Amino acid sequence: MGPTGMGGDMNRTAVVIQAPRCISVRREEMPALEADRVAVRTTLSAVSAGTELLFYRGDVPPDMPMDLDLPALCGPVQYPLRYGYAAVGRVVGLGPEVGAEWAGRRVFCFHPHASLMDLGLSSMVPIPEDVDDRDALFLASLETALTLVWDGQPLAGETVAVFGQGVIGLLAVSLLACHPLRSLLTVDPIARRREASLSAGAHASFDPRPAHALTSRISAESRGAMADLVFELSGRPSTLNAAIAVCGFGSRVVIGSWYGTQPAALDFGGRFHRNRIRLISSQVSTLPTHMTARWDKARRREAVWDLIRSIKPSRFITHEVAVQQAADAYELLDRRPEDVLQVVFTYEEG
Repeated sequence: MGPTGMGGDMNRTAVVIQAPRCISVRREEMPALEADRVAVRTTLSAVSAGTELLFYRGDVPPDMPMDLDLPALCGPVQYPLRYGYAAVGRVVGLGPEVGAEWAGRRVFCFHPHASLMDLGLSSMVPIPEDVDDRDALFLASLETALTLVWDGQPLAGETVAVFGQGVIGLLAVSLLACHPLRSLLTVDPIARRREASLSAGAHASFDPRPAHALTSRISAESRGAMADLVFELSGRPSTLNAAIAVCGFGSRVVIGSWYGTQPAALDFGGRFHRNRIRLISSQVSTLPTHMTARWDKARRREAVWDLIRSIKPSRFITHEVAVQQAADAYELLDRRPEDVLQVVFTYEEG
């Protein structure tokens, strides 16, 4: 396999967010590979209904980089832009400084949606032979979910509530269901997500409306003790007050949502201080401090591959859409979230 290794076809199809809620799919020429890079032909890429949808809607602060930890996303938030961080494909071209062992390998890639990707080795993760491409798509999301659970430090016998049953919430519930909890309760306004939550291992799943009824139900489920640990994963700032409302004395709230430019108006004037409730931020780019003596990112990734094998997260894929129809997929996520769990772009063989 030579420096291009792509049969002379150096064109690719790429998704571009031209402006908020404006998607184009471009056909463009790829530059020649640099010596230390590889070309990967994409088979599938996953659309994030959380952070990616904020970029689609224009709800991201313009003065921040898209992602400091991912080379393909380190630029400023400036439209038109490209986004996406979960793709799988096969290595089809090697720069002259790249070892031949990479040729033909299936890899997970941190790269925006495109049919052909030009990558450094640090932006790729080899996929184990026994892991299907569709399951491998969830590598980054499951790393996030595992970090959330680590930050929460659930204890045996606790009552745990998870607000938000999008894909990250469902993966977090799948992990929490492995713990000997007293109750694992979830909250989401969308019926399809509540059903998926129960299949992932939740003991009960509730509609958050009306708020006082939700509090009463969780009080009944916990025999008046309320939740020991709460995860806020809905992506909606207003949900944080509802999460605090179901906490008991000394409870903790893990905030996994990123709100972008949306402000969070928090009610700290009621039960919050007297009940010594702790708010904990969680972010996948770093490990919780209590884990770092024994764990690093490489060990976390190996643990995630094992979890992918057992959880089989591809069951949460509800829509596979040809990348040429990307605009329709984003509109579906934006306008009809009740119909969707995970959207995946598919790519024709190049």
